[in-house]
Amino acid sequence: MKVLLAFLLISTASALQASDTAKEARWAKQVVDFLLDGEVEYLKVDGHEFLSIYTEADDESNKAIIVVHGAGVHPDWAQVVKPVRVDMVTMGWNTLSIQMPILHNEAEYEEYVPLYPQVPARFQAAETFLKDLGMEHIVIVAHSQGATMSTYYLSRNASDVKALVAVGMQATQKDVHINSGKSLESIAIPVLDLYGSKDLEGVLETVDSRKQAAANNPKYQQMVTEGAEHFYDGYETELVESISGWLESLSLSVR
Repeated sequence: MKVLLAFLLISTASALQASDTAKEARWAKQVVDFLLDGEVEYLKVDGHEFLSIYTEADDESNKAIIVVHGAGVHPDWAQVVKPVRVDMVTMGWNTLSIQMPILHNEAEYEEYVPLYPQVPARFQAAETFLKDLGMEHIVIVAHSQGATMSTYYLSRNASDVKALVAVGMQATQKDVHINSGKSLESIAIPVLDLYGSKDLEGVLETVDSRKQAAANNPKYQQMVTEGAEHFYDGYETELVESISGWLESLSLSVR
C-alpha cells in the first residue's frame, strides 16, 4: 500500500511539473501554418521537441538574441515577441524565438512554479543551437513571465549569455525560487529592466525592489517607455529602438 501511495505521489508530481505539450503542439501548428519571417527549428530536450523560430540578420553577424515570450503564448506572438524577433534582424541581430513551458490561458503565476525546473534545459538547447551556428555574442530579450524565467535561468546556471533585456518584468511572485527580484541578486551580466509607464501594477509596484535587488550589479539599468503599457501596443518602434540602443551601448565586439 505504501509503495502504491508513493508511486501515485510521484506520478502526480510529475504531471504537475509538465508543460501543456498538447497546447504547445496546437500553437506550433498555428505558427508554422502562418509563418512569414524566419525558419522553423525544433529543438529537443529530454525527448521532447519544442518549437523555435530562427531568423537571420540582414547582414552576416556573429551575434544573436534568444527571444522569450510571456505566459501561455508562443514564439511568434504579435505583441512584443514578434517585433523583437523580426525587427532586430534589420539591426544586425540574428534571432531565435523559443517556446517556453506553458499552461492554460487563465493560469496564475504561482501555478507555473512546478514548471520552472524545465526552463534551464530549453535555454541551454537554444544556446547550443546558436553556438553551433557560430554565434559568439548571445543575449536574451524576454517579456513578462519570460523575463522571470530568464532571471531564474541566469541566476542558477552556467551560461554564455552576455546580457539580458527584461521587458515588463514583475517581482511579485510569492515563491522565492522564481521571484525575479531574488534572482537579480545573483546576476552579474548587463541587465536592462525595461517597462512602460502604464505597465501592469505588478511591474510598476516592484520597480524599486528590483533595483534594490540588483544593487550589486553596476551593469543593471532601468528604463521606462513613456505611454507604453505591458504589451507595448502602438509602441513597437520605441521598444525595438530602446533594446537596440542599449545593446549597442554595451560595445560588444561583433561583426
